[in-house]
Amino acid sequence: MKIQKIVNRFQKLHPREIDLSLVRIKNLLKKLGDPQDKIKVISVVGTNGKNSTIQAAFSILKEAKFKCNVYTSPHIKKINERFVFNNKELNDDELSELFEEVEKINDNNSITFYEILTACYLFKAAQYPKNINLVESGLFFRFDASNVFTTNLASIITAIGKDHLDWLPKDEQTIEKIVFEKTSSLLNSNIIISKQNTKKTMDCIKKNISQNKSKKIIFNEDFSYSIGENNFFYYEDNYGGIKLPMPNIIGQFQLENISTAIATLRNLDLGINENNIKNGITKINNIGRLQEITSGKLKNLVENNKLIVDGTHNPLGAKVLNEYLKSLHCNKHIILGMMINKDHKDFMSYFNDISTLTTIDIPNQPNSIGGKELKKKLINFKNVQYKESIIEAIKSISTKKNDLILITGSLYLAGEVLKIN
Repeated sequence: MKIQKIVNRFQKLHPREIDLSLVRIKNLLKKLGDPQDKIKVISVVGTNGKNSTIQAAFSILKEAKFKCNVYTSPHIKKINERFVFNNKELNDDELSELFEEVEKINDNNSITFYEILTACYLFKAAQYPKNINLVESGLFFRFDASNVFTTNLASIITAIGKDHLDWLPKDEQTIEKIVFEKTSSLLNSNIIISKQNTKKTMDCIKKNISQNKSKKIIFNEDFSYSIGENNFFYYEDNYGGIKLPMPNIIGQFQLENISTAIATLRNLDLGINENNIKNGITKINNIGRLQEITSGKLKNLVENNKLIVDGTHNPLGAKVLNEYLKSLHCNKHIILGMMINKDHKDFMSYFNDISTLTTIDIPNQPNSIGGKELKKKLINFKNVQYKESIIEAIKSISTKKNDLILITGSLYLAGEVLKIN
């Protein structure tokens, strides 16, 4: 496949998968004509909820007839997912052409895989200067390849928690350091802060951006939501309140992300109306994030039981996911696969009401922890077992009527699940 051959070449341009620096990306962008200076951007930083917030904003903007470009990572099924222009993913031919053009200009210079993908996105985005760009930051932000803009429309800060700690020195693996990395270099425009897991985290964010001259829109101070009866929720900000239908994605925490998206768009004075919001939040496309599988090969195996795949992979995400599970009155069975650099015990410590736990190997991921080793680390869980494959794991679970099977622990695993299904 042509795209895969180019991707393989991209991955060999630098000896390290991640090398936090802005030098290489800025050098390439200069050769590309500094496309980052020619586009309108909403930047999204944080630990959890970035993709959900972006997809909610994207859906609302489409309802309001805006043209958008969207850059997210990682992809779930196909790399094309990262490259959305004029509201559509690039097809294989278009993406290959883009990759080859940037590859030629880069001229084999050293650059990481994520950096050259970011350069490709920005190069293409500059062809649509009137579009709104929704750009997700990567690992951290201060030295992330997405931190190359001199102006933007807004910066969204989603929930921040401890993740990717292996990229920080042992004595700096703190929430204060993570907040600093993600928020200290935000531009002066508008900053929208989503609900945070703790008051400490919110206070830390506020302190860190206190000298930033942006207009600040903060959850529970400038916007909020509440859940009403009869399947609706109520959003409120300084512009007034809106009674909204429940969105098409599940989990109360998604209301936090959706509310953040709404707050951002209303504060940018783009002419978004209530109907755009009402219709948009019922059409959100958020694959691999608390996604119910309603048909396909794997769904056939579980028959009438509910099957959900979720790419949650850090303790903060686990806590939020468990809050959703606790709201369900059924037996819960978890199938778990994780990357080797995650805190596996801390992640699973939040799940205290599950019937069975099955660890598996993540296919095609050399940086994942083997399912057998993962089982050994989680041996204190009752009813824990290991199965080699996703299909074997599902078949091995003895379920009763209305039970839930949740496959979680990694976005890479979520991608494999959707491919198999």
